[in-house]
Amino acid sequence: MKKNIIIIIFTILAFAACDEPTVEKPENLVRENQMIDMLIDVHLAEATYYSRNRQDSTIKNTTSADFYYAILDKYQVPDSVFEKSLIFYLSKPKNFEKMYRKVQSRLSEMEQDLSGRKNELLEFEDER
Repeated sequence: MKKNIIIIIFTILAFAACDEPTVEKPENLVRENQMIDMLIDVHLAEATYYSRNRQDSTIKNTTSADFYYAILDKYQVPDSVFEKSLIFYLSKPKNFEKMYRKVQSRLSEMEQDLSGRKNELLEFEDER
């Protein structure tokens, strides 16, 4: 019985520890909504980078780092601030999971929107 109580106490402490960030909040923390927007752009940049036509001379010599730095420039966030903010959010798994669900949801919405536009374009071409 005593052994079971000790196991239960350690289990509760372990779960409680998961909710508290182990990383201190950075001074220049990227706001949660902006981090979501940036993560969406990271996914779009990665998709572009890995699916692009390598024969295209305008992007032939582009590296994945170029895409990431373009995102940081877009949001005017230094790479060190982005990195510290991402580490902070990752240290709070439950909250980060909620954030990431928003990222996935918005990417799905974008995909559906593009799919709808593609279908409209195909229908328009069929009418010609």
